[in-house]
Amino acid sequence: MSRADRPVLVVAAALVDDLDAPRRLLAARRHRPTALAGRWEFPGGKVDPGEGPVEALHREIREELGVEVELGAELPGPEDGAWPISTRYRLRLWAARTDGEPQPLVEHDALTWLEPGAWLSVDWLDADVAIVEALAERARLAGGLR
Repeated sequence: MSRADRPVLVVAAALVDDLDAPRRLLAARRHRPTALAGRWEFPGGKVDPGEGPVEALHREIREELGVEVELGAELPGPEDGAWPISTRYRLRLWAARTDGEPQPLVEHDALTWLEPGAWLSVDWLDADVAIVEALAERARLAGGLR
């Protein structure tokens, strides 16, 4: 398998207000590339060579939002624990919370806290819709995201 054919691992955080009783979910609006501009996603990014997924997630959140996070449970996806987000990219997602005030620093031009019942009210990237639905269901059934 050539390097161009290998899956690319992406990590992201479902930032919520409380890991035990999540109500609000943070959505981040892309401002680039043009094809994704104006759509909403979970903050995160690619895992660099030699970096572990959790280490990469902490780095990406610091770079993109300027905050440190406490990680909760990973929300495993249907393909070897990952969520397919394109033909090449696979996403691993963790619930997270912060005591800081996230700011849109790099990849995003806006952030919004989505209130209960409105987690699907923004124009999420297509691949993220199923993840938001699964996250809401897990929070409801499990009583939290730890």
